[in-house]
Amino acid sequence: MSTALSGATIDTTGPVSPQGRRPGRAKRTTPRNTLTGGAGLGLGITMLWFSLLVLLPLSAIVARAAAGGWDSYLDVLRNDQTWAAVLLTVRSAAIVTLINIVMGTVIAWVLVRDRFPGKAILNVIIDVPFALPTIVAGLVLLALYGPNSPLGLNWAFTETSVLLAFAFVTLPFIVRTVQPVLEELDADVEEAAASLGASRLTIFRRIILPSLFPAIIAGATLSFARAISEFGSLVLLSGSRPFETEVASVRILSFIENGSYATAAALASVLLAVALAVIVVLDIVQRRVARRG
Repeated sequence: MSTALSGATIDTTGPVSPQGRRPGRAKRTTPRNTLTGGAGLGLGITMLWFSLLVLLPLSAIVARAAAGGWDSYLDVLRNDQTWAAVLLTVRSAAIVTLINIVMGTVIAWVLVRDRFPGKAILNVIIDVPFALPTIVAGLVLLALYGPNSPLGLNWAFTETSVLLAFAFVTLPFIVRTVQPVLEELDADVEEAAASLGASRLTIFRRIILPSLFPAIIAGATLSFARAISEFGSLVLLSGSRPFETEVASVRILSFIENGSYATAAALASVLLAVALAVIVVLDIVQRRVARRG
């Protein structure tokens, strides 16, 4: 393109390369959606490992449960004892998850924002439920809240014992998901809001909580999924009383001991469906909140 100005002709297109392209524009040789050799190999190894550890075992459970047809599922759901165990498991896991959302966030806040003697020790103790075998956790909880409790609290073999066991094994999840986010929050934003007259509650509700919400939801998802699968700590503490303290995992074990493998697989697939449904719902909530934020 040329422009005539005062009898002179000025070329405004700039130099052109022999191929007809402007210099500085690199030709795209690889489409965006095409994997390179290294990325393809990494993806293949990832999918193989994920399939061996997750997809194949889950598929085996579903296939074993489906071998008995829909009658197996209906028999599981129609059985009053099994239905009571599932309801107790889901209800207790939901209650404990709600408690963890509040207490886990408070503990993470204390560990990040406060300074006090023994903070490093508390930070290490938070991870004890991750490392302690659950059967040992049940023994410890039984000694503390059993018939010979030094606190005078005999909660063993009651529904409260199920809540205690779930709360113990799921304590670290929300703490460890919220804590890194709190550490990365910029304190200058909070100071600026305070200088403009915002109260502490307003700062927490409008500035801090939206940033913490995705981490809280992620921790809540892990907490719920871990709780409904708990077994070891309940063997000693709850007593596994039918219609009272028997949870779904113990019910599955009883089916296996009686040789009812198809029924056990059917109940396991029901728990799997409940966990997946909760994970999907919480993920949708997290995405919607992130879009609004």
